[in-house]
Amino acid sequence: MKKILTTTLFCAIGMFSFAQTKIGIKAGVTLPTMSSHSTAEIFDGPPEYNFKSNTSFYIGGTIDFPISKSFAIQPGLTLTGKGGKTEIFESNFEPNNLFTFQGTYKLSTMYLEVPVNAVFNFDLGTGKIFLGAGPYYAIAISGEAKRTGMAISSSITTISSKQDLEFGSNKDYKRGDFGLNFLAGYQLKSGFNIHTGYGLGLTSIDTDGFDETSLKNRVFSVGLGFSF
Repeated sequence: MKKILTTTLFCAIGMFSFAQTKIGIKAGVTLPTMSSHSTAEIFDGPPEYNFKSNTSFYIGGTIDFPISKSFAIQPGLTLTGKGGKTEIFESNFEPNNLFTFQGTYKLSTMYLEVPVNAVFNFDLGTGKIFLGAGPYYAIAISGEAKRTGMAISSSITTISSKQDLEFGSNKDYKRGDFGLNFLAGYQLKSGFNIHTGYGLGLTSIDTDGFDETSLKNRVFSVGLGFSF
């Protein structure tokens, strides 16, 4: 009898929680960049790069599972653009093969991201403020690298090239990206909201094989959403 009552209670709680769930949609602009770090000497390994932000986009959905009036667990699924751009200098001083390149390297990647955030809500005016944070895991599904600049060998040449990226442990970049999400926004009683977020990558996507180097995603975003 106790088992039956316990099972019934959990089912009732589950049904109540499901009935209270809210589905949300969101879209907006991302301003991604990357954190580059290297402890190697300049002649022993790759240098650190000073990445600046690209402009990309995101679109996705969320589900709110309320724990109380002011607290909910919010998993989601988002298609989000990441990457960055930096100035680069490359050289090859082999005999009879002098080559230098100076220009811009632009990395544009698209990830399918699954965040799970803890969200707190506070009533304010005709709506509510919400603040949240939690982990995410993302999988790279496409990417492109573009180089533009001047190459000097036997002559000076303007170069502009694009490369489709491959992802994997022995490819251009790692496919997986794990980190933390932070979000904040204001939602009206009608369901419309404006929000901002920041994705802090904790794992390096670099595959060069140098233990002293790392390359991590950083994504600032701002957009609009609607909760049903």
